[in-house]
Amino acid sequence: MKYDVLVIGGNGFVGSVLLRRLQREGYSVLLPTRHLAAARDFRLLPSVHLIQADVNDQTTLNDLCSQVKPSGTVINLVGVLHDRPATPYGKVFERAHVLLPKSCIAAMKANGIKRYLHMSALGADSHGPSMYQRSKGDGEAAVRASGLDWTIFRPSVIFGQEDQFINLFANLAKVFPVIPLANSQALFQPVSVNDVAAAFVASITMKQTIHQTYSLVGPEVLSMAELVRFAALKAQTTTRVIPMPAVVGYLQALMFEFLPVPTLMSRDNIASMQLPNVLPPTAADDLITTFGISRQSIRSLLA
Repeated sequence: MKYDVLVIGGNGFVGSVLLRRLQREGYSVLLPTRHLAAARDFRLLPSVHLIQADVNDQTTLNDLCSQVKPSGTVINLVGVLHDRPATPYGKVFERAHVLLPKSCIAAMKANGIKRYLHMSALGADSHGPSMYQRSKGDGEAAVRASGLDWTIFRPSVIFGQEDQFINLFANLAKVFPVIPLANSQALFQPVSVNDVAAAFVASITMKQTIHQTYSLVGPEVLSMAELVRFAALKAQTTTRVIPMPAVVGYLQALMFEFLPVPTLMSRDNIASMQLPNVLPPTAADDLITTFGISRQSIRSLLA
């Protein structure tokens, strides 16, 4: 069987919403995962076929693309948030954000597939202040030079019922009555996972989106402090946010990097927050102007 869509990195938060939308639109989907147990919920989706595979292996990627129709689409959602300091970025960022897109491109060309949808990030820039932004920028450069029918999406922070951003702070607010917060004035324009998924799926058949880069943002610009207060409201608790000096935040992030638990905040995250994660002044509001989507407010999480 040949599939309509191959989704790389689809067993996470964004992928779970995207896969369900693809199924509703009638697409057959091939979903590789390194651990089948981690993607077991997708077995309930009849048009999604799970296959155990390591997408970082070029031969495996070639085989996956051979199972996609020549008229089909490859969607790459892969993104990681943390890596060890290095110049211009560490091996984890390089592997996920630069080498994997290049491998996808090579596998698609070997199998005659043209349509490629790429998940990047608002603020991606090969010369940006953080490793994350630089690696995302270099990934975008590889996509633009690919010769494929590519579309790049640059979302701000993505929210939803199962997101790891708002829910993280909501869980902290349930435990701590006071949260010390560095970079409390950093700005974000959170976008709904439903709107992001809708844009991806719509673009598959929208020829005008080929060779275009889209910024995906929600209707509100919020500071980090406002987002934490919102998370406390979602958790139905009252938490006081205490802004911290930048140097304290840096030391706090350094400590988090070396704790034997998942990293809450890294120095690279703080570097990313040097630039507002909002719609650039000269950019179009693409969800509205291109995709005709009425953007969801983050306050929809309270419904």
